[in-house]
Amino acid sequence: MRQVRGVLFVDYVRMVRGHGLGTVGGGLRPEDVALVKQRIDPQAWYPMDTFERLGLAILQGIVGQELESIRMWGRYQVTTVAGLFPAILAPDEPRETMLRAGVLMGSFFDFPAIEVRSISDTSAAVHIAYSMSEAAERAASWQSMGFFEGLLGMAGATDIVADFDSMSWHDKGAPTRLELGWGPPHAHDD
Repeated sequence: MRQVRGVLFVDYVRMVRGHGLGTVGGGLRPEDVALVKQRIDPQAWYPMDTFERLGLAILQGIVGQELESIRMWGRYQVTTVAGLFPAILAPDEPRETMLRAGVLMGSFFDFPAIEVRSISDTSAAVHIAYSMSEAAERAASWQSMGFFEGLLGMAGATDIVADFDSMSWHDKGAPTRLELGWGPPHAHDD
């Protein structure tokens, strides 16, 4: 059984609770509802299948297929992750921040869901393979795009550009490949 850490699971649970979606039906199972009612431990492991069903409930009940909203949610999620794991940020060092993010993201799943595959001073390639349904995979990939954009912004990167080079929901069998580019941080006047 694939698992995800509570640090990511908790945001899904908050959204489901906040919008009254935490009931059986609408794609949620009794075991999902039981987890929604519990206190979520950011360090604990939770079932990836429940994570997917919660994400789909959020898609259907809150954001629909509005990908830009999902991307913005990813940007927002950076604040939670950086608050719990402040070492992810290397101020004014986007490259180092991406290296740290690659290591940290590897600890959020018990399988290789997100991997920073290549990195330079102004670009990175991230492979995304949550292995979920097409709708869930697309939404989670857009959320990941927003997350990395937000993270780079917090690290001082400028002129951030993000785009998918390949998408698993279009290219069956291929992982999603997110390409990121950025400019150097602005010089600070001391």
